[in-house]
Parts: sequence; C-alpha cells; structure tokens
Amino acid sequence: MLVHSRTARWVVWAAFTVVFLPVFALPFLVILAASFATGWSGALPSGATLAHYRDIARGDALDALVTSLLTGLAASALALAIGTWSALAAQALRTRARRLSRAADTLFMLPVAVPSVVVGLSLLVAFSKPPLLLNGTPTIVVLAHTVLVTAFAHQSVTAALSRLDPAYEQAAAGLGASPAHVLRRVKLPLLLPSLSAAAGLCFALSMGELSATMMLYPPDWLPLPVKVFAATDRGSLFSGAALAVVLMGTTLIVLTAVSRIRTRASYR
Repeated sequence: MLVHSRTARWVVWAAFTVVFLPVFALPFLVILAASFATGWSGALPSGATLAHYRDIARGDALDALVTSLLTGLAASALALAIGTWSALAAQALRTRARRLSRAADTLFMLPVAVPSVVVGLSLLVAFSKPPLLLNGTPTIVVLAHTVLVTAFAHQSVTAALSRLDPAYEQAAAGLGASPAHVLRRVKLPLLLPSLSAAAGLCFALSMGELSATMMLYPPDWLPLPVKVFAATDRGSLFSGAALAVVLMGTTLIVLTAVSRIRTRASYR
C-alpha cells in the first residue's frame, strides 16, 4: 500500500468502506436477503423462507440456468478463438499495414460502442431470411453473445501480446522452430494466463447479457437473465431475487475455477 502512515491508512480504509458498502455491496446483500424474504419492512426485505429456492428446483429455472451456461461457454469459446486469432493477425499487420491493423481493432470494438439492443436488431434483420435463416434458433443467441464479447477477448489478448518479450520467440526461431511451432509451444503457453482471464470475462458478460437476448431468444432456449426479468416484470420480486442469486452464484463458481487455472498457468 502506498500510504505509510497508520492514520492515513485508517482514513483510506474508512473512505473505501463508505464508498464500497452502499454502492457495491449493499445492493447485492439486499438481493440476497430478498431471495429468502416473504415481504418488505420499509426499505428492506423481511421474513424468512426457502420457498423461492424450492420453486426454482421444481420449476424450469434449472433448464434456463443450463441454457445460460451452454450459451456462455459456447460464446466465450468462440470469442476467445476469434479474439486470439484477430489479435495475432493484428500484431503481424502492425509491422506491415498499420492502418489495416487499426481498422481491424475498430471493427472488433464496434459492438461495444453501440447498445447491445442494436446488435440484436442487426442480427435479427440479417439472419431472418434464407440462405442464413437463424432466427428462432439457439444459434442466433450464441452468435449475438459472441459478437458482444469478442471485443473484450481481442483487447485482452492484444494487451498481453504487447507485453510479451519477443526474446522467447526469437530464441525459438533461432533454434530452427517453425512459426507454427513457435506459436503452439512458445507464444500460446506464455499467453495462457491472459487467455484464461479473457475467457472468464467473456463468460461473465455472456451470463448477464439481456438486451440483445430479449430480441432473439426462441421459446425453447430461454436464458436465465430473461427469466429474472420476466419474474420481476410481473411483480414476483422475491422469486426474481432468488433467480438472480442462482445466476450470480453460478457465475462466481465458474469464475473461481477460471481464476485457479489462471493462477496455475502464471506459475508454470
């Protein structure tokens, strides 16, 4: 910590607590409390029950959770593959065609610069007629999530490549390794911590995506965020809170597993 005085450290921690608790922690704690509540007492939930979680176990919420997991895993895997490939290609272009590299970066960042509902509408218009008729299928939902999160994978891998010491690649090439061998055995292993971090970020963003999903999801492919919105929209706030807690808990479990993979990769 850059603050060395004990008094100053107490002031910093007090300021952090004052900002962190009401802005970040308190809303999540209220959601957690509401998931077990039976009513409201002023501004806070009251009562205690497990009925909302029992309803989740007996209803179709688990199917929605599986749908979100499958969508998130597929979208993050595709985004990581496309983002890594594009970052490697952009790095190669920077030494030959800098303008083309900048254009590629801008293209990948475009879905982040516009509202996600615009991305959903564009995909709905583009893939509602043959020969690429994807409207009404799970594929278009996965495609929308992939488009929305690929920019984060691209930027993460690009930043990692800029920090990568070229001496490793030069040493491997000097020993006679082919470019493909250098990529597979040198560069990608060194990028593994950044790749795992990018995958975790893409997965978390996909698990919480709602706006584009609302425009595209078919009846047999209902992600959990849509179910949370539907529950709260019809006034079932406590059921929606329980669904939100399940969504948050599942995302945190997956992110914790990814974080462990990243930690192990960084020490290899």
